[in-house]
Amino acid sequence: MNHGRCPDEGGLSVFAVIITLVVVVFFGAVVDFERKLEALHDASIAAQEAARAGAGQVDLDRAYSRGGFVVDRPAAIRAAKAYLRAGGYSGSVTSEGARSIRVRVTVVKPALFLPLVGISALHAEAVAVADLTTGVEGPDRP
Repeated sequence: MNHGRCPDEGGLSVFAVIITLVVVVFFGAVVDFERKLEALHDASIAAQEAARAGAGQVDLDRAYSRGGFVVDRPAAIRAAKAYLRAGGYSGSVTSEGARSIRVRVTVVKPALFLPLVGISALHAEAVAVADLTTGVEGPDRP
């Protein structure tokens, strides 16, 4: 007994649900991809600024006594780490060679839509290297 129902009834609504779900997932992926790019930008800026903060640490004793402007490597590493801590960033600062430091920053942002497919966090990492040489020499001292 058919009771006046069409055998295809409800087929369109299932299709509409599937298409809507696909569009929402696609939109969510676009939004989360933008958040990933934002995290990468934030990590890059933080790494560059921390490296710059370190590179500005001149050895004042040497500058005043001998007129040579040389960056104090331990102070540079401390300054870069302090910059990262103050900004709430996670990362590392290491010596690279005799005259530079490397700053690595990781930024993690929560995903908004991708948890639907099992991705809950968006990770971005950036690296910046600062040379610890100023190239400035003061006058000769007697």
